[in-house]
Amino acid sequence: MALQGLDWGIIGAYFIISLLIGLLVARKSGSSVAEFFLSGRNMPWWLLGISMVATTFSADTPNLVTDIVRNNGVGGNWVWWAFLLTGMMTVFVYAKLWRRTGVLTDLEFYELRYGGRPASFLRGFRAIYLGLFFNVMIMATVCLAAIKIGNVLLGLAPWQSLLISSVITVAYTMVGGFKGVLFTDLFQFILAMTGMVAAAIFLVNRPNIGGLSNLLAQPKVQNAMSVFPDWSNPSSWVPIFLIPLAVQWWSSWYPGAEPGGGGYIAQRMLAAKNERHAMGATLLFNVAHYALRPWPWIIIALCSMIVFPTTADIALQFPNVDPSIIKDDLAFPAMISFLPTGLLGLVVAALIAAFMSTISTHLNWGSSYIINDFYGRFINPAASEKKMINIARFTTLGLMILASLVATQLKSALQSFNILLQIGAGTGLIFILRWFWYRINAWSEIGGMAISFLVAVYFEIFYKGGMVAYEKLIVGVLITTIGWVTITLLTKPESDVVLKKFYLQVRPHNVGWRSWLRKTGLIENNNDDRSGVGLEIGAMLIGCLMIYGYLFGIGYWIYGEGIHALISFGIGLISSFLLWRMWPKLSFS
Repeated sequence: MALQGLDWGIIGAYFIISLLIGLLVARKSGSSVAEFFLSGRNMPWWLLGISMVATTFSADTPNLVTDIVRNNGVGGNWVWWAFLLTGMMTVFVYAKLWRRTGVLTDLEFYELRYGGRPASFLRGFRAIYLGLFFNVMIMATVCLAAIKIGNVLLGLAPWQSLLISSVITVAYTMVGGFKGVLFTDLFQFILAMTGMVAAAIFLVNRPNIGGLSNLLAQPKVQNAMSVFPDWSNPSSWVPIFLIPLAVQWWSSWYPGAEPGGGGYIAQRMLAAKNERHAMGATLLFNVAHYALRPWPWIIIALCSMIVFPTTADIALQFPNVDPSIIKDDLAFPAMISFLPTGLLGLVVAALIAAFMSTISTHLNWGSSYIINDFYGRFINPAASEKKMINIARFTTLGLMILASLVATQLKSALQSFNILLQIGAGTGLIFILRWFWYRINAWSEIGGMAISFLVAVYFEIFYKGGMVAYEKLIVGVLITTIGWVTITLLTKPESDVVLKKFYLQVRPHNVGWRSWLRKTGLIENNNDDRSGVGLEIGAMLIGCLMIYGYLFGIGYWIYGEGIHALISFGIGLISSFLLWRMWPKLSFS
């Protein structure tokens, strides 16, 4: 397999368009720090929502889904489908709260919610911890996918894959800022979805697959196609269904699915025109992320189980690929290699688009932390807007170089997924409750972050026992939660001055605030004895039913199971109607 002139022309055109978008918005993006990182807080919900989807549609995501399907069947995707609960909670509970904060980054939130030196330390430390170390780890995972795709499809060495895919990304991110990221995300998402759907249709109709009906008739595929795990086997359904739904979604901090919102999702909510646009953006993101996007990847993964039953078959087909990176996730680019000229170029461009959309967001997001929350806050508070933007651009380049170096040390997408989950295990509950429980203070977060990290390091480096990944997750959550709750109760709450400023500006529901409100007299003075959180949790659960209904409805329709498809779509439509009726009752300022 080799790319022909038409393929290279499609890829070249994609690169040119992406760079032009960045250059077109460069002048305005460089006018201020707020413009460079938030586009003037005036972005519409549909553009922000698509940008969120494009960012989470990274080059490693199809590889990860393929790895999951080949090892645990379609139902294995509950390890990330469960994060829908987090997403819908963000839509209906937290999106408007984030927009009310008025901060430039979600780390700036720390000095609004907390006070004194602990708050300053927390903001500065997490700027480096998340913006540099954690962010580089995430980008390295995406870069690993680029290495594997480049190796299989183009025969490129790791450094060649990263150099080719990174140069344009870094260029338009440096010059175009956040607005450049948003508009390139729109273009890249359309291209990526078109390419994936076209690839799935072509591959399922190849002679060695014989069409969709023949694929689904294969015994190996039939054993893997259920959207739920094997209920007769606890070793299957406990780690991939029960633990994600019972523990993982609320306890673990994971990029794109942060409990309480955060990271680049918060960045887009902060950039929205108003609260309604912030909510609309996150709702669109969750619908597209969970209901619309997974099935082309799943179909290609099922095809790979017939063409490449084992990783040894992949190695036999691609003898020049480094044996150390031949894992089940490599089956995805291996299948893409069978595409014809023209379609191959489109799909390679789509995979590059997926890579670039994720990397560009993480570059802009990570540099916003380092510049706004570390450099501008602690190193040089008097720095001019122009100097801050110039340093942000150099930081963008530095983050890309570091991520490329780390990528060479990783082996599979699933490996890094589990590492990231373990690092954040137990901290999610802090991010959920800090808006609604006045007792939580800066030391709660510092303690939770430190304990979670130390537990993750222990399990990754020193632990030699027999616990599997989900058991380590539960232990990490338990230890971290006990630790940060103990620290919270042993330390004082934030001062009334800090809490009052936060409460009056953000106006959270008074669940967890009532004793403090009565003590300070705010309930009597402001008649502020309200709580509509029940309505929002109800909307969250109905939203989950809606999206799961559409997700499974599409799947059952593809499988040809008409009754199940009608039931699933019916649940989705009824839930959509209920949300439409509830929408005006949700509080907006």
